[in-house]
Amino acid sequence: MDLSILWFLLIAVLWIGYLVLEGFDFGVGMLIRSLPKSEKERRVMLNAIGPHWDGNEVWLLTAGGATFAAFPEWYATMFSGFYLALFVILVALIVRICALEWRGKISDEKWRQRWDYAHVFGAWVPAVLWGVAFANLVQGMAIEVVDRASQTAVAPAEVAASMGTASHQLTGGFFSLLTPFTLLGGVVTAALCLTNGLLFLALKTDGDLRARAEKLALPFALGTTVVAAVFVLWGQFAYSGNAFGWIPLIIAALCLVGVVLTTRMRRYGIGFTLNAVAIAAAVAWVFMSMYPAVMKSSIDPAYSLTIEQASSTPYTLGVMSIVALTLVPIVLAYTVWSYWVFRKRISTKQIPEQPAGLPSAFDEVNA
Repeated sequence: MDLSILWFLLIAVLWIGYLVLEGFDFGVGMLIRSLPKSEKERRVMLNAIGPHWDGNEVWLLTAGGATFAAFPEWYATMFSGFYLALFVILVALIVRICALEWRGKISDEKWRQRWDYAHVFGAWVPAVLWGVAFANLVQGMAIEVVDRASQTAVAPAEVAASMGTASHQLTGGFFSLLTPFTLLGGVVTAALCLTNGLLFLALKTDGDLRARAEKLALPFALGTTVVAAVFVLWGQFAYSGNAFGWIPLIIAALCLVGVVLTTRMRRYGIGFTLNAVAIAAAVAWVFMSMYPAVMKSSIDPAYSLTIEQASSTPYTLGVMSIVALTLVPIVLAYTVWSYWVFRKRISTKQIPEQPAGLPSAFDEVNA
């Protein structure tokens, strides 16, 4: 297999790992103010994702780094085109990290409440915007090949001959990224994350919190199935010219139906697994709908950035393949081990009555 195609597939795998694992983290964060009825239940939710959330984010860093090294032209075009959206995602992720790390530092209800709302913001924003971004990759963006010297668009027939002196650029502006299709993509990823989070809580928690998560899991699974079906069928008929895209699309549809059925039967472990497979199939469909491009142009197919145009040298890809072959099994083994170690359920009985943290400045003054 050509190494550039291999790395195109590996980057898809990295995104699958990120969206599956970080998906339930986002889902829990999106529900952190609405689902629990007490502070102890809120701490149960945080403890459920506590051992995993920072390790799950490594998949995003690896996907970005692999894209930069294997496909520098793709990285440059995508990050410049998505600049504002990626900046907002980055801010939201930083806010989320602060909320998770700082919430328990001070024993004050208002302090914890503020960071909980910050956590909600840091979970909802990426969950929606990643869907908008991936939908743009399916739909195509207002990309042109622009001559670096004159900053004018190259004629479509002259693209191949001008690649040494020209580059792919998004010319449509930020609001060209927002269409009914891409906004629906944001709704789909948010729904998938919410369902993932509810199924995770049904598996990892106990007591009243678990009962509420189980009660909500079925309607959310039904809603996710409906909006996802509309989105992928719209994308396949309107924007995908790859007939093989029907394979992951059908797999995703069957898995989402399976999530509804298994949730109804209270088989939450199977439902969580099927939801993860549905996310994986959806990412596979996105990459299949792009192939052989890494970024499609909505202006003219000749302006699309292809795998060949975007890839690094064979030597670079060869070195990366050796490193990946050596280190990825270690990362996978550690990930599996960490989930196995922290596999038991958590309930409010295991949470201390008094929250940890330093007294607030107000309390110190009154003392």
